[in-house]
Amino acid sequence: MRRVLTGVYVGADTPDTIQLRCQAARLVVAPHVVLCDRTAAWIWGVDTFDYRELEVLPPLETWALRGRGRVTRRGCAGGARDLAPDDIVDVEGLQVTTPLRTSLDLACRLSQRAGLAAVDGFMRDHGLTQDDLRRGLLRFRGRRGVVQARALVAVADGRSESNGESWIRLAIINAGLPVPELQWWVDVDGAPTYRLDLAYPKHKIAVEYDGVAFHSTPEQRRHDRERREWLSDHGWTVIVVKRWMLTNAAVTEWTGRIAAAFDPR
Repeated sequence: MRRVLTGVYVGADTPDTIQLRCQAARLVVAPHVVLCDRTAAWIWGVDTFDYRELEVLPPLETWALRGRGRVTRRGCAGGARDLAPDDIVDVEGLQVTTPLRTSLDLACRLSQRAGLAAVDGFMRDHGLTQDDLRRGLLRFRGRRGVVQARALVAVADGRSESNGESWIRLAIINAGLPVPELQWWVDVDGAPTYRLDLAYPKHKIAVEYDGVAFHSTPEQRRHDRERREWLSDHGWTVIVVKRWMLTNAAVTEWTGRIAAAFDPR
């Protein structure tokens, strides 16, 4: 067996699907409760949890509509907040904040880095645009965190394919460097052959994120080595960033290498 939520278990081989998540949540929350924030993102399939939280999920984040009692059940957390009717949608019998409302709430509430990854994820997976997000932010005037949310929406990009790529892009922007191109294809003999996570094509600078999911097997490492050798042989500066290199000291080092690559003198 494996635990899905506090007090909710399934067979260990049961696939993790949106339907399963909804079924588990229905056993925990009351009908008048709206799932919000990171729990809503979880329902929508956008990852906003810390690595350690993926084994044991944190308490469900919920809102009770004004005039209804707050949730007090173990495994749930939340308060009361006003929501417009178009902020809420039914998902498999659950009341859940919409992708737009959820992304803006998280842009206000989470850290800068996690907030950008969340907004990027909703743009990528649910088709939100910067225009959608900007219009939605008009209702957030004066709300705590709205200044950060506006800054994140201005640089959000649905082409980011992972949280790590979003974190790297934000570190680059915060270092005062130009915003890189995302998912840039390098042609070989006229055919798009190598796709770069982040790139400055005119300066031939590539920034690659080596996450665990796609860079851990011998075959994946061999492919990475071959493509990076080809890029280096053809004048590209390749800067590889791993998850542990997102600490402050390490960020200063590799963003400095990017800056130096713009002016190699």
